Amino acid sequence: MARRSRHRLLLLLLRYLVVALDYHKAYGFSASKDHQVVTAIEYQEVILACKYPKKTSSSRLEWKKLGHSVSFVYYQQALQGDFKDRAEMIDFSIRIKNVTRNDAGKYRCEVSAPSEQGQNLEEDTLTLEVLVAPAVPSCEVPSSALRGTVVELRCQDKEGNPAPEYTWFKDGIRLLENPKLGSPSANSSYTMNTKSGTLQFNTVSKLDSGEYSCEARNSVGHRRCPGKRMQIDDLNISGIIAAVVVVALVISVCGLGVCYAQRKGYFSKETSFQKSSSASKATAMSENDFKHTKSFII
Repeated sequence: MARRSRHRLLLLLLRYLVVALDYHKAYGFSASKDHQVVTAIEYQEVILACKYPKKTSSSRLEWKKLGHSVSFVYYQQALQGDFKDRAEMIDFSIRIKNVTRNDAGKYRCEVSAPSEQGQNLEEDTLTLEVLVAPAVPSCEVPSSALRGTVVELRCQDKEGNPAPEYTWFKDGIRLLENPKLGSPSANSSYTMNTKSGTLQFNTVSKLDSGEYSCEARNSVGHRRCPGKRMQIDDLNISGIIAAVVVVALVISVCGLGVCYAQRKGYFSKETSFQKSSSASKATAMSENDFKHTKSFII
């Protein structure tokens, strides 16, 4: 019994293989093993090539852009969407005249054509990478700072692809990434991060006063922000002392004035005047009450 069940299982497997082979012959399918990566610069042209033999009248072509949802690029012998106005077909390939960053992504061309074994379907997948030059970076430079404090300057670009690197300039002269290699008279306490775009002074000095600008650069291009001046001031100790002395004098004069007024009896006179006025008011009220009571009795 066990041998018979094994034979039946083998026969079923053989039949499955035969059916699968027949299906492959009738509906041939093949995919490109080499995944293409096409790189283009924004606003220039690019060709998305479909690796397939020369186009015939019986072949059917479709181009699709893959992602969260699949969208047609070329369907029913016509370009779709905004590709109508800025692309053209060259056999099975698409020539985009001015590629944009929104075109970046994965694409697939599908070609079906009749063959001796039946309907044959082939597809080719590629990835389009769009390189974008940096925009004018956003630069944060404080207008003033006190000598000896920690000061950080920031520079950032959000458009460049690949991500740009940053370089800082002082009075039009490029700052070295390693400040110890610069002039001995210059401040060597700063730290420059070319990836994040920060320039930090651990102890800022008077020598650091000047106009600062930042440049963002990648393989496509570079842009620089307008220069902004940073002034480093000393802590005005004499001014602070003078202000404290003035406040102390004002408080002292006010205190002496209060003491003088108390000695002269200004505050006591005012108090006695208030007491006499309140007493006269009370007497007047008593007289009015007495008159009212007398007239009531009569």
